[in-house]
Amino acid sequence: MGVDGCGQMCKCILILFSALFAIVGFAMVGLGLGLRLSSGTRGLFNIDLETQEFVIFVVVLLVLGTLMLIVAICGFHGACSENISSLTSFSILLGIMAVVEIGVGVLVFIRSQEVSQRLANLYASLYAQFVNKRDPSLGATLKIIHEAFDCCGVGGGVLELFVRDTCPNKGFLETITRSNCPSVILNIFQDKAPLIMGFFLATAAMMIVGLVCSAVLKKAIKDASSAPPYLLLSSHTISHILPDPALYPAPTVTVPMAEEANAQMRVSTGVSCY
Repeated sequence: MGVDGCGQMCKCILILFSALFAIVGFAMVGLGLGLRLSSGTRGLFNIDLETQEFVIFVVVLLVLGTLMLIVAICGFHGACSENISSLTSFSILLGIMAVVEIGVGVLVFIRSQEVSQRLANLYASLYAQFVNKRDPSLGATLKIIHEAFDCCGVGGGVLELFVRDTCPNKGFLETITRSNCPSVILNIFQDKAPLIMGFFLATAAMMIVGLVCSAVLKKAIKDASSAPPYLLLSSHTISHILPDPALYPAPTVTVPMAEEANAQMRVSTGVSCY
């Protein structure tokens, strides 16, 4: 039995949530697998001090992307088929991700200097490996970073010679005045730590909205399944449905007998009907 009202609205919201999670999850897993299985970066997973940030970055991409895909599958199945077990799994995984988002946001705010330094080291590792290997997966990763932070390489817009093809192309003046990425990453995570924490907390709040919608949809499904599809009739129920005979007496219909009708006809016409 289908849900309606708030349950139907929450169902649509969960489907949109799941679609967004699926898109982001596929992108993260695809990028992680490209970096992990590429011939130019495969040797980096023999972890040493120079490539540790890169390996952690790839592992986080794969784990987080896989988790988002699992959440999307549970959300799609639970919302589309109104399955309570899938919705419960969706709620548990989404709750875990919300807690992780809050923890990461607080950690970035408290230890902004250390986080920014590690991210700058990660970028330096990606940059060096791309310059040495010219791997397409590393190039795609650098392009994403350059677009997100609006920066270009380690030399900036004027001095950068090796990765200029991965930098944003927004005009000559912006190109020559664009800053290098390590300094931009350090400044953003140190000077705008409260804003970054707010971004993580806002993302966690959206996940909490998904949890609330999941709970509302589960309740609507339980209410719809517990309601009987037919009305059970009993003497007590019938007495409430049928009108009270003392207040609404049945109408009396009088039908004249055949002989009385013939007698009236003989009197009025003077002709016997026999």
